[in-house]
Amino acid sequence: MDLFNPQNLNLLPRDGEAVYFGPIFSGAEADALFDALMQEVAWQHDRVKLYGREIVTRREVAWHGDEAYQYTYSHNTKTACPWTPTLEKLKAAVEAESGDRFNCCLLNLYHSGEEGMAWHADDEKELQPDGAIASVSLGEPRRFVFRHKADKEKAELRLEHGSLLVMRGVTQTHWEHALPVMKRALGPRINLTFRTIAAPAL
Repeated sequence: MDLFNPQNLNLLPRDGEAVYFGPIFSGAEADALFDALMQEVAWQHDRVKLYGREIVTRREVAWHGDEAYQYTYSHNTKTACPWTPTLEKLKAAVEAESGDRFNCCLLNLYHSGEEGMAWHADDEKELQPDGAIASVSLGEPRRFVFRHKADKEKAELRLEHGSLLVMRGVTQTHWEHALPVMKRALGPRINLTFRTIAAPAL
């Protein structure tokens, strides 16, 4: 199922909720947020284990939160850094828009459309069960695809500069999502996924 930027509607036909709010920041505001994050965040290349081998990704990542929360994915554990001023501003805006509350954020920096993310679900044990995950996109617009785990039905949308997507409920249980490679997408993109860690901090 192809969806072209439907706003404030559930994109998923069943087994979960994914609501696309569209851009919640003006173009100028989104530009300023992007530039500030490039300066404030201590970006690092991610390290993941695939088939027993450690791979250093081309994309760069960062992990921030209210406390020194630990988060493990792809056999790699991260400890949250404190919020930066821009991240605090973004968190407040996302919480006001969505009505949800978050205590941490995973950031990904994609340098061009040649960098993407394979099929996965955000269902790590540290996360609040069925908790909301809010995804903010800054920079180059990109395709984003959902795939049902049972019958592989798909739903797709285009994530715009300054936009917000919120996934709630049993979405991570029943659906995977991916950021496909887009070689015609030449510009960089920052993705922020605000989450809630249920496990105690260190």
